[in-house]
Amino acid sequence: MKKDGIYNNGQKVSEQSGKTLTYFYKSGAKKAEGNFVNDQFEGLWLFFSEDGVLMQEGNFNNNLKDGEWKRFSKNGELEYHEEFKEGKKIRKPKS
Repeated sequence: MKKDGIYNNGQKVSEQSGKTLTYFYKSGAKKAEGNFVNDQFEGLWLFFSEDGVLMQEGNFNNNLKDGEWKRFSKNGELEYHEEFKEGKKIRKPKS
């Protein structure tokens, strides 16, 4: 994800407050939010649809996916989840 910049309409692409980095859609709605430490994604990150619905959540360690990642449907139902270790998928989604 691009960290810096401004959309054509003047909306910021992202904003950092302390360790929390937030990405925005062009509309200004929150796109993603999580920890950003030493120029790396760290810990829990949440990803949202433009209308504010949680679509995905997962953890980063040293900028790599690590641990459980979940994806949700627009009505909040779990669509799938995967397990990662150092950026590599180690467990396939459960049905």
